[in-house]
Amino acid sequence: MPEKNNRSPETNVLVLAAALVIIIWGVVQAQSFIVLLLVALFLAVIGAPPVLWLKEKRIPSVLAVLTVLACMIIFLMMVGGLVVTSLAHFTDSVPFYQQRIQEELNALKGFLGEKGFVIKENSVLEYVNLGSVMSLTAGLLSGFTSTLSSLFLILLTVTFILLEVSSFPVKLRAIIDNPKAEFSQFRKFIGNINRYLFIKTGISVLTGILVGFWMTFLGVDFPVLWGFLAFLLNYVPSLGVVIAAVPAVLLTLIQLGPSYALLAALGYVLVNFIVGTVVEPKLVGRGVGLSTLVVFLSLIFWGNLLGIIGMVLCIPFTMTLKFALENNEHTRWLAVLLGPETPAPIEPSPLKKNTSKK
Repeated sequence: MPEKNNRSPETNVLVLAAALVIIIWGVVQAQSFIVLLLVALFLAVIGAPPVLWLKEKRIPSVLAVLTVLACMIIFLMMVGGLVVTSLAHFTDSVPFYQQRIQEELNALKGFLGEKGFVIKENSVLEYVNLGSVMSLTAGLLSGFTSTLSSLFLILLTVTFILLEVSSFPVKLRAIIDNPKAEFSQFRKFIGNINRYLFIKTGISVLTGILVGFWMTFLGVDFPVLWGFLAFLLNYVPSLGVVIAAVPAVLLTLIQLGPSYALLAALGYVLVNFIVGTVVEPKLVGRGVGLSTLVVFLSLIFWGNLLGIIGMVLCIPFTMTLKFALENNEHTRWLAVLLGPETPAPIEPSPLKKNTSKK
Protein backbone atom coordinates (compact mmCIF):
# COMPACT_ATOMS: atom_id res chain seq x y z
CA MET A 1 0.00 0.00 0.00
CA PRO A 2 1.55 3.34 -1.02
CA GLU A 3 2.42 5.72 1.77
CA LYS A 4 0.38 8.89 2.04
CA ASN A 5 2.20 12.14 1.44
CA ASN A 6 1.78 14.20 4.63
CA ARG A 7 3.97 17.10 3.52
CA SER A 8 2.40 20.52 3.32
CA PRO A 9 2.06 22.34 -0.04
CA GLU A 10 4.71 24.82 1.07
CA THR A 11 7.14 21.95 1.75
CA ASN A 12 6.42 20.43 -1.66
CA VAL A 13 7.16 23.77 -3.32
CA LEU A 14 10.46 24.09 -1.45
CA VAL A 15 11.47 20.53 -2.35
CA LEU A 16 10.59 21.17 -6.01
CA ALA A 17 12.54 24.46 -6.02
CA ALA A 18 15.58 22.77 -4.44
CA ALA A 19 15.43 19.94 -6.99
CA LEU A 20 15.20 22.49 -9.81
CA VAL A 21 18.27 24.37 -8.53
CA ILE A 22 20.25 21.12 -8.34
CA ILE A 23 19.21 20.15 -11.88
CA ILE A 24 20.18 23.57 -13.28
CA TRP A 25 23.53 23.40 -11.48
CA GLY A 26 24.14 19.94 -12.95
CA VAL A 27 23.27 21.16 -16.45
CA VAL A 28 25.72 24.07 -16.12
CA GLN A 29 28.49 21.73 -14.94
CA ALA A 30 27.90 19.31 -17.83
CA GLN A 31 27.21 22.03 -20.39
CA SER A 32 29.75 20.90 -23.00
CA PHE A 33 28.43 17.33 -23.05
CA ILE A 34 24.79 18.43 -23.04
CA VAL A 35 25.38 20.91 -25.90
CA LEU A 36 27.04 18.17 -27.94
CA LEU A 37 24.10 15.83 -27.27
CA LEU A 38 21.57 18.53 -28.19
CA VAL A 39 23.30 19.24 -31.50
CA ALA A 40 23.18 15.51 -32.24
CA LEU A 41 19.48 15.36 -31.35
CA PHE A 42 18.79 18.39 -33.54
CA LEU A 43 20.49 16.76 -36.53
CA ALA A 44 18.70 13.48 -35.78
CA VAL A 45 15.31 15.21 -35.77
CA ILE A 46 16.13 16.76 -39.14
CA GLY A 47 17.35 13.45 -40.52
CA ALA A 48 14.61 11.20 -39.11
CA PRO A 49 11.88 11.98 -41.71
CA PRO A 50 14.15 11.16 -44.71
CA VAL A 51 15.30 7.95 -43.01
CA LEU A 52 11.73 6.83 -42.32
CA TRP A 53 10.74 7.73 -45.89
CA LEU A 54 13.59 5.64 -47.32
CA LYS A 55 12.62 2.72 -45.08
CA GLU A 56 9.04 2.94 -46.38
CA LYS A 57 10.54 2.46 -49.86
CA ARG A 58 11.94 -0.87 -48.55
CA ILE A 59 15.51 0.38 -48.35
CA PRO A 60 17.43 -1.38 -45.52
CA SER A 61 17.68 0.59 -42.30
CA VAL A 62 21.48 0.80 -42.26
CA LEU A 63 21.62 1.92 -45.90
CA ALA A 64 18.92 4.56 -45.29
CA VAL A 65 20.80 5.97 -42.30
CA LEU A 66 24.13 6.00 -44.16
CA THR A 67 22.53 7.77 -47.14
CA VAL A 68 21.09 10.52 -44.95
CA LEU A 69 24.36 10.85 -43.02
CA ALA A 70 26.34 11.15 -46.28
CA CYS A 71 24.07 14.04 -47.36
CA MET A 72 24.55 15.69 -43.95
CA ILE A 73 28.33 15.32 -44.10
CA ILE A 74 28.56 16.75 -47.63
CA PHE A 75 26.38 19.72 -46.67
CA LEU A 76 28.26 20.38 -43.40
CA MET A 77 31.66 20.14 -45.10
CA MET A 78 30.66 22.52 -47.90
CA VAL A 79 29.03 25.13 -45.68
CA GLY A 80 31.39 24.59 -42.74
CA GLY A 81 34.51 25.09 -44.88
CA LEU A 82 33.23 28.41 -46.23
CA VAL A 83 32.06 29.62 -42.83
CA VAL A 84 35.27 28.67 -40.99
CA THR A 85 37.41 30.36 -43.66
CA SER A 86 35.31 33.53 -43.55
CA LEU A 87 35.32 33.51 -39.74
CA ALA A 88 39.12 33.24 -39.63
CA HIS A 89 39.54 36.24 -41.94
CA PHE A 90 36.88 38.19 -40.06
CA THR A 91 38.52 37.51 -36.68
CA ASP A 92 41.86 38.73 -38.02
CA SER A 93 40.17 41.91 -39.29
CA VAL A 94 38.30 42.74 -36.06
CA PRO A 95 41.02 45.12 -34.70
CA PHE A 96 41.04 47.02 -38.01
CA TYR A 97 37.25 47.40 -37.96
CA GLN A 98 37.33 48.52 -34.33
CA GLN A 99 39.85 51.23 -35.23
CA ARG A 100 37.74 52.36 -38.19
CA ILE A 101 34.65 52.58 -35.97
CA GLN A 102 36.52 54.76 -33.49
CA GLU A 103 37.70 57.00 -36.33
CA GLU A 104 34.11 57.36 -37.57
CA LEU A 105 32.95 58.31 -34.05
CA ASN A 106 35.70 60.91 -33.77
CA ALA A 107 34.70 62.30 -37.17
CA LEU A 108 31.08 62.45 -36.01
CA LYS A 109 32.12 64.39 -32.91
CA GLY A 110 34.07 66.85 -35.07
CA PHE A 111 31.13 67.28 -37.46
CA LEU A 112 28.72 67.96 -34.60
CA GLY A 113 31.21 70.46 -33.12
CA GLU A 114 31.36 72.35 -36.43
CA LYS A 115 27.56 72.59 -36.45
CA GLY A 116 27.53 74.22 -33.04
CA PHE A 117 26.82 71.19 -30.87
CA VAL A 118 29.09 71.20 -27.84
CA ILE A 119 30.52 67.71 -27.22
CA LYS A 120 31.62 67.33 -23.60
CA GLU A 121 34.39 64.96 -22.63
CA ASN A 122 31.99 62.70 -20.70
CA SER A 123 29.32 62.70 -23.42
CA VAL A 124 27.47 59.62 -24.59
CA LEU A 125 29.83 59.23 -27.54
CA GLU A 126 32.70 58.66 -25.11
CA TYR A 127 30.96 55.53 -23.83
CA VAL A 128 29.84 54.17 -27.21
CA ASN A 129 31.91 51.10 -28.01
CA LEU A 130 30.51 49.80 -31.28
CA GLY A 131 33.77 47.97 -31.87
CA SER A 132 32.75 45.48 -29.18
CA VAL A 133 29.89 44.40 -31.48
CA MET A 134 32.47 42.93 -33.87
CA SER A 135 34.24 41.10 -31.05
CA LEU A 136 30.95 39.73 -29.73
CA THR A 137 30.01 38.52 -33.22
CA ALA A 138 33.34 36.75 -33.65
CA GLY A 139 32.98 35.19 -30.19
CA LEU A 140 29.44 34.04 -30.91
CA LEU A 141 30.41 32.30 -34.13
CA SER A 142 33.60 30.88 -32.64
CA GLY A 143 31.59 29.33 -29.81
CA PHE A 144 29.29 27.61 -32.30
CA THR A 145 32.10 26.38 -34.56
CA SER A 146 33.98 25.02 -31.52
CA THR A 147 30.95 22.85 -30.80
CA LEU A 148 31.07 21.53 -34.37
CA SER A 149 34.76 20.67 -33.88
CA SER A 150 33.49 17.45 -32.26
CA LEU A 151 31.75 16.64 -35.53
CA PHE A 152 32.83 12.99 -35.60
CA LEU A 153 31.35 12.31 -32.16
CA ILE A 154 28.19 14.23 -33.05
CA LEU A 155 27.65 12.28 -36.28
CA LEU A 156 28.34 9.00 -34.50
CA THR A 157 25.64 9.86 -31.97
CA VAL A 158 23.26 10.84 -34.77
CA THR A 159 23.90 7.47 -36.43
CA PHE A 160 22.85 5.49 -33.34
CA ILE A 161 19.81 7.72 -32.77
CA LEU A 162 18.60 7.23 -36.34
CA LEU A 163 19.14 3.47 -36.12
CA GLU A 164 16.98 3.38 -32.98
CA VAL A 165 14.27 5.81 -34.08
CA SER A 166 11.89 3.21 -35.51
CA SER A 167 12.16 0.93 -32.46
CA PHE A 168 11.36 3.59 -29.87
CA PRO A 169 7.54 3.03 -29.91
CA VAL A 170 8.12 -0.72 -29.41
CA LYS A 171 10.31 -0.04 -26.37
CA LEU A 172 7.77 2.41 -24.96
CA ARG A 173 4.99 -0.19 -25.30
CA ALA A 174 7.18 -2.68 -23.47
CA ILE A 175 7.79 -0.19 -20.65
CA ILE A 176 4.06 0.27 -19.97
CA ASP A 177 3.35 -3.43 -20.75
CA ASN A 178 0.69 -2.66 -23.36
CA PRO A 179 1.61 -3.90 -26.88
CA LYS A 180 -1.48 -2.24 -28.40
CA ALA A 181 -0.80 1.28 -27.11
CA GLU A 182 -1.05 3.96 -29.80
CA PHE A 183 0.34 7.06 -27.99
CA SER A 184 -1.72 9.36 -30.20
CA GLN A 185 -1.04 12.48 -28.11
CA PHE A 186 2.67 11.67 -27.78
CA ARG A 187 2.97 10.97 -31.51
CA LYS A 188 1.19 14.25 -32.24
CA PHE A 189 3.62 16.12 -30.00
CA ILE A 190 6.69 14.49 -31.61
CA GLY A 191 5.19 15.24 -35.02
CA ASN A 192 4.76 18.91 -34.06
CA ILE A 193 8.37 19.13 -32.86
CA ASN A 194 9.69 17.46 -36.01
CA ARG A 195 7.51 19.62 -38.23
CA TYR A 196 8.56 22.83 -36.46
CA LEU A 197 12.29 22.04 -36.63
CA PHE A 198 12.14 20.79 -40.22
CA ILE A 199 10.20 23.81 -41.51
CA LYS A 200 12.18 26.26 -39.37
CA THR A 201 15.43 24.84 -40.75
CA GLY A 202 14.21 25.24 -44.34
CA ILE A 203 13.10 28.81 -43.63
CA SER A 204 16.41 29.59 -41.93
CA VAL A 205 18.33 28.23 -44.92
CA LEU A 206 16.25 30.44 -47.23
CA THR A 207 16.89 33.46 -44.98
CA GLY A 208 20.63 32.81 -44.95
CA ILE A 209 20.78 32.43 -48.75
CA LEU A 210 18.83 35.65 -49.37
CA VAL A 211 20.96 37.65 -46.92
CA GLY A 212 24.18 36.21 -48.34
CA PHE A 213 23.18 37.08 -51.91
CA TRP A 214 22.12 40.60 -50.89
CA MET A 215 25.38 41.32 -49.07
CA THR A 216 27.31 39.92 -52.07
CA PHE A 217 25.35 42.20 -54.39
CA LEU A 218 26.21 45.22 -52.22
CA GLY A 219 29.90 44.23 -52.13
CA VAL A 220 30.13 43.83 -48.34
CA ASP A 221 33.02 41.79 -46.96
CA PHE A 222 32.34 38.25 -45.71
CA PRO A 223 28.86 37.72 -47.24
CA VAL A 224 29.01 33.98 -46.43
CA LEU A 225 29.52 34.81 -42.77
CA TRP A 226 26.53 37.16 -42.67
CA GLY A 227 24.36 34.62 -44.46
CA PHE A 228 25.35 31.91 -41.97
CA LEU A 229 24.72 34.25 -39.04
CA ALA A 230 21.26 35.06 -40.43
CA PHE A 231 20.58 31.32 -40.86
CA LEU A 232 21.70 30.50 -37.32
CA LEU A 233 19.95 33.36 -35.54
CA ASN A 234 16.72 32.93 -37.49
CA TYR A 235 15.96 30.17 -34.96
CA VAL A 236 16.07 32.76 -32.19
CA PRO A 237 12.57 34.23 -31.79
CA SER A 238 11.96 37.98 -32.00
CA LEU A 239 15.53 39.19 -31.44
CA GLY A 240 17.39 36.91 -33.86
CA VAL A 241 17.03 39.08 -36.95
CA VAL A 242 18.16 42.18 -35.01
CA ILE A 243 21.23 40.44 -33.58
CA ALA A 244 22.16 39.16 -37.05
CA ALA A 245 21.67 42.53 -38.75
CA VAL A 246 23.59 44.81 -36.38
CA PRO A 247 27.19 43.68 -37.11
CA ALA A 248 26.53 43.31 -40.85
CA VAL A 249 25.01 46.78 -41.16
CA LEU A 250 27.77 48.25 -38.99
CA LEU A 251 30.45 46.69 -41.20
CA THR A 252 28.68 48.02 -44.31
CA LEU A 253 28.66 51.49 -42.74
CA ILE A 254 32.41 51.60 -42.11
CA GLN A 255 33.28 49.86 -45.39
CA LEU A 256 30.91 51.45 -47.95
CA GLY A 257 29.24 54.40 -46.22
CA PRO A 258 25.80 55.38 -44.88
CA SER A 259 23.86 54.88 -48.15
CA TYR A 260 24.98 51.26 -48.51
CA ALA A 261 24.39 50.66 -44.81
CA LEU A 262 20.81 51.84 -45.30
CA LEU A 263 20.44 49.43 -48.24
CA ALA A 264 21.84 46.58 -46.15
CA ALA A 265 19.38 47.31 -43.34
CA LEU A 266 16.55 47.54 -45.88
CA GLY A 267 17.54 44.12 -47.21
CA TYR A 268 17.31 42.58 -43.73
CA VAL A 269 13.91 44.19 -43.19
CA LEU A 270 12.56 42.91 -46.52
CA VAL A 271 13.90 39.38 -45.97
CA ASN A 272 12.45 39.28 -42.47
CA PHE A 273 9.09 40.58 -43.72
CA ILE A 274 8.84 38.17 -46.65
CA VAL A 275 10.16 35.07 -44.89
CA GLY A 276 9.19 35.73 -41.28
CA THR A 277 5.84 37.46 -41.78
CA VAL A 278 4.48 35.94 -45.00
CA VAL A 279 6.08 32.52 -45.58
CA GLU A 280 6.74 31.20 -42.06
CA PRO A 281 3.25 31.69 -40.54
CA LYS A 282 1.67 29.82 -43.49
CA LEU A 283 4.01 26.85 -43.06
CA VAL A 284 4.43 26.69 -39.27
CA GLY A 285 0.86 27.69 -38.45
CA ARG A 286 -0.63 30.21 -36.08
CA GLY A 287 1.85 29.50 -33.32
CA VAL A 288 3.74 26.94 -31.26
CA GLY A 289 1.33 26.80 -28.33
CA LEU A 290 3.29 29.24 -26.16
CA SER A 291 2.55 32.75 -25.01
CA THR A 292 4.68 35.62 -26.29
CA LEU A 293 6.05 36.35 -22.81
CA VAL A 294 7.04 32.70 -22.32
CA VAL A 295 8.85 32.69 -25.67
CA PHE A 296 10.86 35.76 -24.66
CA LEU A 297 11.65 34.44 -21.17
CA SER A 298 12.60 31.01 -22.56
CA LEU A 299 15.05 32.74 -24.90
CA ILE A 300 16.76 34.41 -21.91
CA PHE A 301 16.68 31.30 -19.69
CA TRP A 302 17.94 28.71 -22.18
CA GLY A 303 20.42 31.19 -23.67
CA ASN A 304 22.03 31.79 -20.28
CA LEU A 305 21.97 28.08 -19.46
CA LEU A 306 23.33 26.61 -22.72
CA GLY A 307 24.66 29.57 -24.72
CA ILE A 308 23.95 29.91 -28.44
CA ILE A 309 22.56 26.35 -28.66
CA GLY A 310 20.05 27.21 -25.94
CA MET A 311 18.97 30.32 -27.84
CA VAL A 312 18.58 28.37 -31.08
CA LEU A 313 16.56 25.53 -29.50
CA CYS A 314 14.67 27.48 -26.82
CA ILE A 315 11.27 26.92 -28.50
CA PRO A 316 11.54 23.09 -28.77
CA PHE A 317 12.84 22.93 -25.18
CA THR A 318 9.91 24.94 -23.85
CA MET A 319 7.42 22.99 -25.98
CA THR A 320 8.78 19.77 -24.47
CA LEU A 321 8.52 21.20 -20.95
CA LYS A 322 4.93 22.25 -21.60
CA PHE A 323 4.05 18.77 -22.88
CA ALA A 324 5.52 17.18 -19.73
CA LEU A 325 3.54 19.56 -17.51
CA GLU A 326 0.32 18.87 -19.42
CA ASN A 327 0.49 15.16 -18.67
CA ASN A 328 0.62 15.51 -14.90
CA GLU A 329 -2.52 16.49 -13.00
CA HIS A 330 -0.55 18.43 -10.37
CA THR A 331 1.36 20.54 -12.91
CA ARG A 332 -1.29 20.99 -15.60
CA TRP A 333 -2.02 24.52 -14.37
CA LEU A 334 1.61 25.45 -15.17
CA ALA A 335 1.13 24.21 -18.73
CA VAL A 336 -1.91 26.49 -19.04
CA LEU A 337 0.20 29.45 -17.87
CA LEU A 338 2.85 28.64 -20.49
CA GLY A 339 0.26 28.45 -23.26
CA PRO A 340 -1.39 31.16 -25.37
CA GLU A 341 -4.14 33.52 -24.23
CA THR A 342 -6.94 31.10 -25.22
CA PRO A 343 -5.60 27.65 -24.28
CA ALA A 344 -7.02 24.59 -25.99
CA PRO A 345 -8.51 21.82 -23.81
CA ILE A 346 -5.83 19.42 -22.64
CA GLU A 347 -6.43 15.73 -23.22
CA PRO A 348 -5.55 13.19 -20.54
CA SER A 349 -2.07 11.71 -20.65
CA PRO A 350 -1.78 8.95 -23.29
CA LEU A 351 0.32 6.84 -20.94
CA LYS A 352 -2.28 7.17 -18.24
CA LYS A 353 -5.11 6.27 -20.62
CA ASN A 354 -3.31 3.21 -21.90
CA THR A 355 -2.40 1.87 -18.47
CA SER A 356 -5.91 2.48 -17.10
CA LYS A 357 -7.46 0.21 -19.74
CA LYS A 358 -5.51 -2.78 -18.53
